[in-house]
Order: sequence, then C-alpha cells, then structure tokens
Amino acid sequence: MRAPSLLLVAVSTLLAPTVLAVPSYPQPPPPPQQPSHHPAWRSVTDAIVRNIWSPPVQSRPEPAISALTHPKHSGDVVVRFNISNSQDATSLADAADTLFLDLWEYTDDWVDIRLQGDLLPSLLGLLPSSLHRAHSLLMDDFSLQHAISDTYPSSRSARLLQPNSPTHHSAFGPKLGTSSSENIFFNDYQPLSVIQPWMRLMASLFTTHVRIINIGTTYEGRDIPAMRIGVHPTNNDSPTRRKTILITGGLHAREWISTSTVNYIAYSLITGYGKNHVITTLLEEFDWVFVPTINPDGYAYTWETDRLWRKNRQQTSLRFCRGLDLDRSFSFKWDGANTRSNPCSESFSGSAPFEAVESKRLADWARNETDNNNVDFVGLLDLHSYSQQILYPYSYTCDQSPPNLENLQEVAAGLSKVMRLSGGRYYQSAPACEGNVGLVSTGDRQVFPRFETGGGSFLDWFYHDLKVKYTYQVKLRDRGTYGFLLPRDHIVPTGKEVLDAVIYFGKLLSGQLDLTATEEEQVELKQPLQQDEENMTSIDVDGEVEDDENVMVELRRRSRI
Repeated sequence: MRAPSLLLVAVSTLLAPTVLAVPSYPQPPPPPQQPSHHPAWRSVTDAIVRNIWSPPVQSRPEPAISALTHPKHSGDVVVRFNISNSQDATSLADAADTLFLDLWEYTDDWVDIRLQGDLLPSLLGLLPSSLHRAHSLLMDDFSLQHAISDTYPSSRSARLLQPNSPTHHSAFGPKLGTSSSENIFFNDYQPLSVIQPWMRLMASLFTTHVRIINIGTTYEGRDIPAMRIGVHPTNNDSPTRRKTILITGGLHAREWISTSTVNYIAYSLITGYGKNHVITTLLEEFDWVFVPTINPDGYAYTWETDRLWRKNRQQTSLRFCRGLDLDRSFSFKWDGANTRSNPCSESFSGSAPFEAVESKRLADWARNETDNNNVDFVGLLDLHSYSQQILYPYSYTCDQSPPNLENLQEVAAGLSKVMRLSGGRYYQSAPACEGNVGLVSTGDRQVFPRFETGGGSFLDWFYHDLKVKYTYQVKLRDRGTYGFLLPRDHIVPTGKEVLDAVIYFGKLLSGQLDLTATEEEQVELKQPLQQDEENMTSIDVDGEVEDDENVMVELRRRSRI
C-alpha cells in the first residue's frame, strides 16, 4: 500500500493506550444487545478526514434509527465502483489509502468499499469525474445494520445454544439421523464455544477415522484446532508417505461462510464414510485436514465486539491499531514495505515475514508434518469470501507464471464447472494476482494498479515453499449483494456446491477422474453423491449412540470442559 498520511503518526502520540480484554471462549449475545463502539483509530481517522475535507453538513445523512442498529458501524455504507481504465484505478487506490477506507473486495472490474456515509462526498472529491458516474450504493446504513444482525443466531437460537438451556441438547449438536443439509448445526453460523465441542464430539463418535489435532496457539493463547479425517492402513510395517489434502477457512475473521463451509464439508465426509462409496474411497486414499478458522482470536472478536473485523488481534506499534493480515504475513515474496508504516491498514503485514503469530504457527505445523510425520501434502483449498472466484498461484505478481500453470488452470476450470452444476453459481477462475488488481481486455491485457499487496500470501507460500502442485484460494458466495454478511440460509447451499468441488478435487488427485472430463461425466460424478446422501439417513456409530438425547447430553458436558 502507499505510505499513509503523516497525520496518523502525529495523532498516535495523543491517544491513551487502549487494550481490549477478550475472553477465551465467548458466548454469543443477541446482536442488538452487543455493547459496541468505533475503535479508537477509526474515530481518529474519521475526525482527521472531516477536519481536512470538511464535508458539508447537509451532505451527511442521518443514521437510520432501528432496534437492529449496531453503534460500531452506525452510519456506514458499502459502495461499489466500476473500474474501466488505469487512471480511475490509480485515483481510487490513492483515495482509499488517504482516507483509510475498508476495501471489502475487488475483482477485474469492480471495487467495493465500506466507509462512513458522510465521507462519501470527500471520497468523490478526490476522484475523477468518470467515477462520479460509475458508482452505486450496495448497502445503505439500515441495510448494513440489518445484514449484520441477520448473520447472528436468532434470539431463540442464541438461548438454545447456552449450555444450561433445558432444550440445549436438541439444538446444540449434530443430529446423527440426518444428512449435512438437514442438520440443525448448519442452520446458523456458530461461535467458537459451539464449534470446538462439536469437533471433539465428532472425534469421539467416529473414532475409526476422525482425530482432533492442534495447529498451534494464537497470539491471545487460544488453540487452533483441526480435524484429521482418513483411514490408515494398519498392516504395513513401512508405510509410504500419507497423501494429505488441507482445507482451511477463517484466515480473515469476518468471513464466517468460510468457517461454516469447512465444517459442512468435514461433517459430510465424516458421516459419509462407510455409507457413500465415493467418500469412503477418498478417505482411504487421502488424509483430509480441516481447519475451520486459522484466526480464532479474530473470529471470537467478530462475535463479541466487531462483526466486520478482518485481521488477527495482535498488538502493533500503534496501540490503537491492532491486528495483522494473516494472508500477507508469509515469507514467500513478503511485501511488507508497502504497509509497514500503516498498522491501521486492513492488509497490514507487519514489520517482518511471519510476524503474525498464527501464520507462523500454521507454517511451522505444515513444515513439521512434512519433515517429521510422513505427510505428503498434495492439495490445498483455502476458503474465503466473497466474489465467487477460484484463484491459483501466483498472487504476488502477474509477471511470473507457475511451472504447472496449464494443470492449475484446468483443475480450476473443472472446479468452477462442478460448482455451477451444483448450485447454479458462476465461479470465475483466474490467477490470484488478477484477483488483487483491476484488469481490462482491449486486445492486449492491461494490468491496473494494485489495491493491496499480493505478496506474502498463504497460497503462494504453500505452493512454492512446500512444493504442493495444486493449491487454490476459493472465494465463496456472493458477488456483493451481502458481501461478508451472507445470510444464514446460504450456509447449506454454499456447503453443497463446495462439497461437490471437494469430491471432484479428490477424484482428480487420486487419478479417478481425468482433467479433460466432459460436463456429462461431471454430472455423472455428482449423481452418486446425491443418491448416497439420500440414503445417509441412519448413521451407525458402533451401537454406542442410540438417539440424539444421549449425543446432546454428552455434547453439553463437553462444552463446559
């Protein structure tokens, strides 16, 4: 990113240090009751902007008054700018940096920005006239507040999730007699206080093929739990290296759909073993490691304080600007020089590679697995939101191409096709570098200026440093209608389309499906999955669990551990 205004450094000396205590395992209160306020650094930057650019009073809309209003983002709006030339891209990137704006997402032709509504005239004043006519309001103040509230469980669901609730057992955990799409666990987004006991229960119920592992410890001392799913041979004294596929979510805290989708896929594979021939074969062929959130501190913070928090919760050199971007903190082509002087940036990557604790823990764990635990990583699916894109290396530059570019492109195109056939949604496939810049096709392809650095990404590090040939970042639903605030009723449809993509990915890597498979063959791939899911209505857990009542009693007990 470009160097921020020196005013930020000047005002930093005037502010008292602020440190927010975060409990390790929060209970999610109903959103309207959340005590909330703007972070200190955002209040300061807003004040600076107002004093310098002085937007007229009549241009400042009154915030909506509603029982759903969240004070932290009261008055915020989300605006989309359509980019058509290099000058517009440069001007918008510079203005966003100058005004310390939150860039939500960007593709090859549009950029979504969240800002205080009364700063929009200031922003437009820094932009060329062409962009005055090329923007639209995606969410006004009321729509944003309502969308935030709608991502939390309903008041009734929140009560049911309390461990001491008399009906807690019927809502808290998975129903073993249903498929993933009918499981009440996926009716809502879930906090860490629900996800972690649920993971432990899965491991205790399905001991033949599920284990809980720990990736490491976060900045605030939380574990980064994961599930390893697979069936190991037991009669081989000298086993070969175990092929492993890693599926991760929650690198950015506010992308809740990525966390719920990781859980959905894990549950589908866990309960499908022995019931679904395709899934059974894949669990015998590979180990699958699922990490619902690599950023537990940030994820907990989105439930407690700020639904739109992105980074981790690590302290920076400016005490009122916390957090590092985990996806810009890896060592390969780390580009921290562009954000080093601005800890308040949403893409702040620290002062050195791997300064972000969670990125370092993930890298150390992966290295240890390959060096000491006989693991052979063969694929990565790193889930994010939003924009419906399937991105492959490289992220740091468009000037260099990976050696197996053609294979990466073919698999990405296949994943996109399977997801479209599954859920009817189009997922664009492209190099990750194109997902970080604007592009235009006028005969020759022109690369616009970056809106954030692409260096230091998890995608590139896993591909280059661990030498894993098939690594992808999948940006899930939607295309901007809700952005990071995807409603709860999208959890299952998103999970279904990604599950089909995961099955396709596994079959390709195991050699069961050719890269050049036709659309008809991919439809045939999907049909047995649908048929077997219909038959997965009664999971037998070695006779240890007879009904949901016993499961819920056990899960309630575990939630207090």
